[in-house]
Amino acid sequence: MLIGELASATGTTTRTLRYYEEQGLLEPGRTAAGYRVYGPEAVVRVRNVRDLLASGFTVENVKSFVRYLDSDLPEVFAYAEACAAHYEVGARRVAELQERIEALTRMRDTLVRRMPWLAGGPVDRGGTAQRSSARNATGV
Repeated sequence: MLIGELASATGTTTRTLRYYEEQGLLEPGRTAAGYRVYGPEAVVRVRNVRDLLASGFTVENVKSFVRYLDSDLPEVFAYAEACAAHYEVGARRVAELQERIEALTRMRDTLVRRMPWLAGGPVDRGGTAQRSSARNATGV
């Protein structure tokens, strides 16, 4: 299938598929005219790449799993001692995400502390007294 057909079959774009190719995640063949051509197994590979990215892995992380991308991935990965090195990729990613969550939580808490009327969600347009009491010397 051609790149547009693969994009359609996987719900992605040709630009994304070219990016996956640049990153070494997808290897098309070429027609005599130089067009990218993919076998039916490319659908599974693209689906797996997208699934891993949606799970929180980065493209760099997914590269470490490239040899496993051509068959269906399990919904839940069972632990196997032989795969321990690959689990380190996941463990590092979970730690990175936890750090980002904590940083974002601190930022949110700081913003709400400075603008307490935001704590309940959307601004209460009727709460002008709260907002005016929180103004600084410049009137902001």
